Amino acid sequence: MYLKRATTIDEQIAILRNRGIIISNEEKAKENLLDIGYFRLGFYCFPFEKDYPLKDNRTHVYKERTIFENIVELYYFDYDLRNLLMKYINRIEINFRTYLTYFVSNQYKDSPTWFADPAIMNNQYANSFESKVYDDTFRATPIIKRHHQHHINDKFAPAWKTIEFMTFGSILKLYSNLKSEIVKSQIAKYYGIKSVNVFLNYMETIKVIRNTCAHGGVLFDISLPLSIKNGPAGIMDNNQKNNLKGAMLIISYILRQISENRANEMEMQIRTLLDSTKGIPPVNDIIDRCSGYKII
Repeated sequence: MYLKRATTIDEQIAILRNRGIIISNEEKAKENLLDIGYFRLGFYCFPFEKDYPLKDNRTHVYKERTIFENIVELYYFDYDLRNLLMKYINRIEINFRTYLTYFVSNQYKDSPTWFADPAIMNNQYANSFESKVYDDTFRATPIIKRHHQHHINDKFAPAWKTIEFMTFGSILKLYSNLKSEIVKSQIAKYYGIKSVNVFLNYMETIKVIRNTCAHGGVLFDISLPLSIKNGPAGIMDNNQKNNLKGAMLIISYILRQISENRANEMEMQIRTLLDSTKGIPPVNDIIDRCSGYKII
């Protein structure tokens, strides 16, 4: 067993050509490889391989007439889609953070630090909040640090300060650990969802897409780790329950509960982005097959 050695850009070009990729503009290809990276670009090469979608025992041989520029186009489609989605997912995240804080804080006015109150939260969550969320790094957040400088006897800053600096994933965990099923249900109903389990499933789906976008992950052929539940966003087939198209139906549904205009705007921009690949059949065929979106 040995580790592979690093390769130069010239060696990378030679490897790609030996595997059947057509590179007509070598200087531009070198620029792309230095900009994107050989390893990262490999995720976008994969759908052009003859073995795709098999991941074991791959030959790394490409389909006939595979053009390097098409691989780069697929990469930039994914790049643009991630950037587009972050704007709208951020709207959902802030709205959920704000409404959760507002609603629960007003349910429990006598407990401004309800997120660590065992009477309101599941005991294990409440008792571990300080070590798992409100640690030294969290306390060093400027606004949180300033709060404790001014209120030296407070163990925690109140919810409207604390929750503002929690991650999306942490806020979902906070929501799921509320003891009151009635409170959780009322929050879910604010977004037009009767079932707490369906609401959590929808929000977990959005979290996966959000983290993929934020960390530059591959989006067009994402396979969701948790299947989407049927609910008010619609009945989905087995493919949609785990692919990008299904996730987009969820994002669009939740966003529409917040703003019809923003949901319409997002859907129009996604359609424009999809339409931009119409003139590149190998690319839009891959997007169609992998994401579930039909490019007409």
